[in-house]
Amino acid sequence: MKNTEFLDACRSAIGAAHVLTDEADKAGYLTDQRQRFTGAALAVVKPADTAEVAAIVKLCAQFQVPIVPQGGNTGLVLGSVPDQSGQAIVLSLKRLNRIRAVDAVNHTITVEAGCILQHIQEAAAAERSLFPLSLAAEGSCTIGGNLSTNAGGTAVLRYGNTRELCLGLEVVTAQGDILHGLRGLRKDNTGYDLRDLFIGAEGTLGIITAAVLKLFPQPKAQLTALAAVQTPAAALRLLSMAQGRCGATLTGFELMSDLCLQLVAKHFPQLQFPFSQRHPHYVLLELSDSESADHASVLLEAVIGDALEQDICQDAVLASSSAQSRALWQLRESISSAQAMEGKNIKHDISLPISRIAEFITVTDALLQQHFPGCRNVTFGHLGDGNLHYNVSPPAGSSAEQFIERQADINRVVHDSVDRMQGSISAEHGLGTLKREEILRYKSPVEIALMKTIKQALDPLNLMNPGKVV
Repeated sequence: MKNTEFLDACRSAIGAAHVLTDEADKAGYLTDQRQRFTGAALAVVKPADTAEVAAIVKLCAQFQVPIVPQGGNTGLVLGSVPDQSGQAIVLSLKRLNRIRAVDAVNHTITVEAGCILQHIQEAAAAERSLFPLSLAAEGSCTIGGNLSTNAGGTAVLRYGNTRELCLGLEVVTAQGDILHGLRGLRKDNTGYDLRDLFIGAEGTLGIITAAVLKLFPQPKAQLTALAAVQTPAAALRLLSMAQGRCGATLTGFELMSDLCLQLVAKHFPQLQFPFSQRHPHYVLLELSDSESADHASVLLEAVIGDALEQDICQDAVLASSSAQSRALWQLRESISSAQAMEGKNIKHDISLPISRIAEFITVTDALLQQHFPGCRNVTFGHLGDGNLHYNVSPPAGSSAEQFIERQADINRVVHDSVDRMQGSISAEHGLGTLKREEILRYKSPVEIALMKTIKQALDPLNLMNPGKVV
């Protein structure tokens, strides 16, 4: 009776067509991106604007119905799908997809939470500006989800995580009130920074409905190079050299192990491997220059030339066209898909002090071989900002299912190693459900207590994405 009354009230608030209760209609919203888990929901509710979001949240508070906010559902830690109780609603923000304003003088764009990341990039480009957040899922992820998980991507080295790209937020609180914080200010020292509470909170404190984002001048040129190196330590030497020579012009610096590109070659044979022989590791560098292509070319050629001369790298190719640059990036961006096609694997999204990355890889690779002989490390990621995707695949020819059964043991080896080196077990994916219990081992009791205090203060009924993060 209660559920019927609640659903009828939702239909009255936003229209019956946007309250999905049929199992077939709900199905696409209940399974996570990697197809590992399927939850259940009382309904999928699709409001059209902030006022409708607030109306639904007020009804949820009145009837004490949990809410799972969802954008593009591209997350990797089960943060945007409901549990299997069927008591919660999924609140989809996809209809909040308008670009509200572009301020070319203030270098800002105001967008709604359901805007696809790629569409924001395109809207910025139409104004001869750059919105630099770039992810593999940018064609389907939404900015609300990017903000809620404080997404990273390939340009964090130069522009920072999503948090650094956001100036203001509009948020519906757990009580259904609207926080009007869409101020495009770079300085606002008037008390607690409420914006930063909601960014990275994974929808557990409130629902982000719109944001003011920073724009940047479009670079005059972008140049890409792929360098072959013997060790991660050599890659770090190359990073220091590139930063010293290029400064803020260096916008991308990605590390890939040879196994990564072997998997890409196996599953995407149409992609051309640019070297005549294989090397243990590769670095993908990108410069974004505000002066000219010639200026960028001089910088990049000097860095690569010195690195070759000093035996920091053994070979390198410089893209001479945008098509060649895209081809090099496609090698990097195809790694996750290639690994998925290879079979089940155990993923780790970790961050470390950049100075300790080489040590971490050496030590942890050895520990894994000691405890899980023959396992294959698929190591790649954003070396320039200290974020590794340190994934572990089963030995060639072995049972993936039996290997996955040992995931907790493998996580322990990897995460303990991360902790010893003062890193984080979640660099850019968040905690969601997948790492909610795991984080208790690594965060201090004081940190956990403070997080719980904030959660209790802002969401005392525990209706906002319950069971996630804390």
